[in-house]
Amino acid sequence: MPASDLILQDLQQCFGVETFQLQNTVDDILTLWLSKNKVVPVIDNLKSSVSQPFNLLYDICGIDERDKAKKNGLPSKDFTIVYHLFSFERNAFIRLKVGLEGEYPSLPSICSIFKNANWYEREVFDMFGIRFEGHPHLQRILMPLSWKGYPLRKEHPARATEIGPFKLYDELQDREQDALEFKPEEWGMQRETDDADFMFLNIGPQHPGTHGVLRIVLQLDGEDIVDAVPEIGFHHRGAEKMGERQSWHTYIPYTDRVDYLGGVMNNLAYLLAVEKLAGIEVPDRVKVIRVMLCELFRINSHLVWFGTFAQDLGQLSPVFYMFTDREKVFDIIEAVCGGRMHPNWFRIGGVAQDLPNGWDGLVRDFVNYFPKKLVEYTNMVLRNSLFKARTKGIGIYTLEEAIEWGVTGPGLRACGFDWDFRKKRPYSGYDMFDFDIPVAQNGDCFDRAVVRVEEMRQSLRIVEQCLNNMPEGSYKADHPLTTPPLKKHTMQDIETLITHFLSVSWGPVIPPGEAMSCIEATKGANSYYLTSDGNTSPYRSRIRTPSFPHMQMVPYISKGYTVADLLSILGSVDYVLADIDR
Repeated sequence: MPASDLILQDLQQCFGVETFQLQNTVDDILTLWLSKNKVVPVIDNLKSSVSQPFNLLYDICGIDERDKAKKNGLPSKDFTIVYHLFSFERNAFIRLKVGLEGEYPSLPSICSIFKNANWYEREVFDMFGIRFEGHPHLQRILMPLSWKGYPLRKEHPARATEIGPFKLYDELQDREQDALEFKPEEWGMQRETDDADFMFLNIGPQHPGTHGVLRIVLQLDGEDIVDAVPEIGFHHRGAEKMGERQSWHTYIPYTDRVDYLGGVMNNLAYLLAVEKLAGIEVPDRVKVIRVMLCELFRINSHLVWFGTFAQDLGQLSPVFYMFTDREKVFDIIEAVCGGRMHPNWFRIGGVAQDLPNGWDGLVRDFVNYFPKKLVEYTNMVLRNSLFKARTKGIGIYTLEEAIEWGVTGPGLRACGFDWDFRKKRPYSGYDMFDFDIPVAQNGDCFDRAVVRVEEMRQSLRIVEQCLNNMPEGSYKADHPLTTPPLKKHTMQDIETLITHFLSVSWGPVIPPGEAMSCIEATKGANSYYLTSDGNTSPYRSRIRTPSFPHMQMVPYISKGYTVADLLSILGSVDYVLADIDR
């Protein structure tokens, strides 16, 4: 019996057959509908009672169902809340869906079950106006507190041209300034105790140590951190809302800008979900080209992290050396794609064009050049006594705590857990490659650094295998929904010409359904959960990024440390603000 049937059988025995409605999806994730009064007991059972539990809350998102063209026999509700849970022992996802009716519905919070549900539920409230009963602090998280409306509802304007011009009159400015003021009592914080007065300190949103527009309000007893409240959303651009206005094809460049250090890796996460929906299987050459460029961008991203992390802790030289080597990676990317940071080069069903003449020489030069530089940087930074003093034993969390807070990627592997989606759930042909999963044991700032440095070596191994074993064949799948469509399907008759014209101008029509992809991005697990109602645009584009749960955990691992330690912790987490805010 398939594993999904076993878990469904267990749930039905516990809660009754009538509790669940099964939905078939093209991504083969067990998808169950249930009523809102069953959410808490079912999720608690999946986390705590079943064998091989689903102990990672991977994502929570909402969908406004009111405009969907084709519901295909699914429950006819106004809104849907979607929970994705993951079991490491089963190596499997489960998707729970709750249909809600009414203009501003509510359902029970699961913050008592999963700590990282806090921010996910706040985001759903912020974007849809759906309330979670029992949530400890249900307020906006990405939008300003004074924002009117809920952006991911279908009636909310998608462009500034659809609303009136903005006017900042004096009264509004006063209200906005008042909303920005941090009020400790709202967060359950005390201003003083019998023997001490606490100080509240703003870090950011322009502080260089925050690596972007992030504000963290610290509650301090002297220089020791008592508590911290991150304020995010300064970089929010409505990336998910944009997906509803762009075609399946023209949305690709927007994905580049999410983890803007990850480059084409963002394209891959999105396109894998689109290709699942469309039923497209890409040639081996496409898989290897994609893997090679993704791993070059992993090295690129880690170089930025390594140099700036060292700079945060007092070393100025490494960032200049590492950015110089980053340019060597960009030279390869530019030669292949024509672009650098945002090459926008992957396409539905393949890549934009075949590899250019001479690509292999550029890659081989880098493969031969970089290993000795990595040894040099390791000696320069990781063996530096001041670096070790500021990172060892700082920002520690255990494996259980990491999973509870939704940590993935290098932060999870630094706790001794050899989990990598490229190995455990291979995609894009990663099962064809020989590489190791770097791990460390202590879960502190230093070990998170050790893991990322070793990841660069493993990425270089993968790139070298791509170089030596690049398959022959086409750079695009022979499928009618590949975009742009193949020219050979164009000039047969007037019908093929019209079809080609529409596929280029409108983009492909993706069959109704839903699918989620999941990749091992530079900072952890990244996925796109796409819903199609059989149109030229996604009905809903949900982006699950690793930086969002990682930032949520920062207050937990910062308490008891000093302000200087906070900058070590922030650097070791390796987040990108656009990846948090989308």
